[in-house]
Amino acid sequence: MTGPRLREDPVFTPQKTRTGPQGQGDAGARRTQPLENRREPRRSSDLAILKGTLTRLVRHLWQDRSKSRTAAPRAAKANGTPPPQKPPVARKPSGGGGRGGKGGWGRRLLRWGLTAMVWGIIAVTVVVAWFAADLPRIDLAAAMTRRPSVTFEAADGSIIATYGENYGDVLDVSDLPPYLPGAVMAIEDRKFYYHFGIDPIGLARAMIVNARAGRTVQGGSTITQQTAKNLFLSPDRTAKRKIQEVLLAFWLEWTFTKDQILSLYLNRVYLGAGTYGVDAAAHRYFGVSARDVTPYQAAVLAGLLKAPSTYNPEANPQASFNRAKVVLGAMAETGTITAEQARQASVMPPPRPATPGGRTGRYFADWVGDRLDDFLGQVNADLIVRTTLDPKIQAAAEKTLRETLAAKGPAMAASQGAVVVMRPDGAVLAMVGGVDYATSQYNRATQAQRQPGSAFKPVVYLTATEKGYRPDDMVLDAPITFKNWSPENFDRKYLGEIPLRTAVARSINTVAVRVSEDVGRTNVINTARQLGLTVSSDAQPSLALGTEETTLLSLTNAYAALANTGRFTPAWGISDVMTRSGEVLYLHENDVVRTVASPDAVGALNDMLTGVLTEGTGKGAAFGRPAAGKSGTTQNYRDAWFMGYTPDIVTGVWIGNDNNSPMKRVTGGTLPAMVWKGVMQAAHSGIPVHDLPRDTRTGVGGFFDRLFGGGQSHSPAAPGGNPSWPPVSETPSGPYDSSKEAERIMNMSGDK
Repeated sequence: MTGPRLREDPVFTPQKTRTGPQGQGDAGARRTQPLENRREPRRSSDLAILKGTLTRLVRHLWQDRSKSRTAAPRAAKANGTPPPQKPPVARKPSGGGGRGGKGGWGRRLLRWGLTAMVWGIIAVTVVVAWFAADLPRIDLAAAMTRRPSVTFEAADGSIIATYGENYGDVLDVSDLPPYLPGAVMAIEDRKFYYHFGIDPIGLARAMIVNARAGRTVQGGSTITQQTAKNLFLSPDRTAKRKIQEVLLAFWLEWTFTKDQILSLYLNRVYLGAGTYGVDAAAHRYFGVSARDVTPYQAAVLAGLLKAPSTYNPEANPQASFNRAKVVLGAMAETGTITAEQARQASVMPPPRPATPGGRTGRYFADWVGDRLDDFLGQVNADLIVRTTLDPKIQAAAEKTLRETLAAKGPAMAASQGAVVVMRPDGAVLAMVGGVDYATSQYNRATQAQRQPGSAFKPVVYLTATEKGYRPDDMVLDAPITFKNWSPENFDRKYLGEIPLRTAVARSINTVAVRVSEDVGRTNVINTARQLGLTVSSDAQPSLALGTEETTLLSLTNAYAALANTGRFTPAWGISDVMTRSGEVLYLHENDVVRTVASPDAVGALNDMLTGVLTEGTGKGAAFGRPAAGKSGTTQNYRDAWFMGYTPDIVTGVWIGNDNNSPMKRVTGGTLPAMVWKGVMQAAHSGIPVHDLPRDTRTGVGGFFDRLFGGGQSHSPAAPGGNPSWPPVSETPSGPYDSSKEAERIMNMSGDK
């Protein structure tokens, strides 16, 4: 039986000679034609020719018999003499036998035996042809079994996640320590180098054992059969699949050498945790190449072949150890290792330290994985994606969010949350899209569109400081009405004229709206867009209170520009992408950097946002370092945010419910501030303390302004501030009217 050409691979190129385990030269060598010179067999024509030949043979045998019976009578009739009469033969008693009788029965048995053999050959041929008719295209099946994989690595080189089938390096048997293939043969197929693809004795033994047990407890498949199944067939346990497996095993034995078949098996067999091949499994479970495994590790890998999930050394270390001891005993029996080596290796090693970032960062991996096609398009090669994720910060963010919601969430009707941590240059260091990835893969950090509430106000105040506002300028906190909408403060109280820094620290709604209208709503919209936020062109005055929806990632990215002295860089998470051979396919460059505001304008905003943590709504977030931040809470406590930064780290936190149901008085200064504080403390471990930049314009002139005049006073917005909107009316707020503004989900809250 021949098959189409496998895909070219220097390791598995068919050879003309076959070698045994000791490589005995060319003894018993069997020549094979190169695969590329072979043609697809014409099954129908071959079967017809074979059938015709066998039919003629049977007809010839019967014709000889008939001729011998009729030759003598015909001759006598032609000569005119009667045919000779046979003398009567006395029957011999049972148990005797004359020579003539024996010869007659012998000839008959021979003829019937030959006839049965011929028809048996025909039957076997028909069965083989029947099951071979729909065998998979061997060339295509072999190519498809090597699907590309994508491995995501954290910044420290640890593996975050692997998508697709995770294969390691393609290794030849000669590349491995002898006890690794020896362990596999000792436990799976001890006669591998001596059988012709199937092991009749082993198969019979397995059938007897299984019959006595009443269930399948022992397999009879050889390594060649398992290779055929892994490469070409489905795992269905049917008679048809088993027969096809045998046929393909014969083809593999005819086409490849034993070493090539074993190499093929060791590189393709599934060993659990998404790994295929001994090299991928060695890296996954032991952090080493298959070239460097110890005898115990080789026994563990060989033990996985029986049941990869059951004997996974990470999930079931005791079961894995017990199975490894069985394999070590088999290795000693076959001489792969000595009994003393087996005894020394039969000691359970200490558990391998958990890799930082292991089992974490799945939301992050999903996010960067979705962006790969934008950078590379379709690539038919195994990829290694090096990312910006910091495993320690990621683990701290996941733990802090999970523990905070577990302890306080039920009482406050808060069930979900999200966290994003990044550097000021936009490099994402951690991303938590929910409490539990296994339960829900929905990424609330990148996919959930939510109102930011007062967390949007820094965009308004950045626009204001860029237009000349200073932290100590006096602003008016009083009732204000735009047509039929009147924003209210959280406590429904008004303080009159107050410094701008106080309005920011206490999250005064009326001041945010006045300032937005004073500097021009269009300018606020432009600033928001420069910071990467999506804002509609027809945004209403409630824009200042955060009614335009956004994602946590986008809002954190906007705050990163504040930490970066007004320079915005889009969030990114991929440092580089390369193939396993080391070819670099993508390298990140910070080529998209735009200046949104001057350093002095950002410094003035830093001054005011610092007060949020020292004396305002975010006092619960203070963690002993210079930091700036802002809380945010939407109507009916549906969303709670805390956003903040230092010169080194930017973090955003959102708390809420997936069904948008209200929480029980959860504001940005409560649960989100607690999570933010815990994450920032972990993120700044080992980082020196740095001060936030300040406004250099507030020098001597600013000192005398505050000393004698208390700072500049900003009156309510003049008609020229935003000509498209009616002048501000300082009359008490009237009853709420459902209008276009109401349809845009007005924010009526501040923060405490």
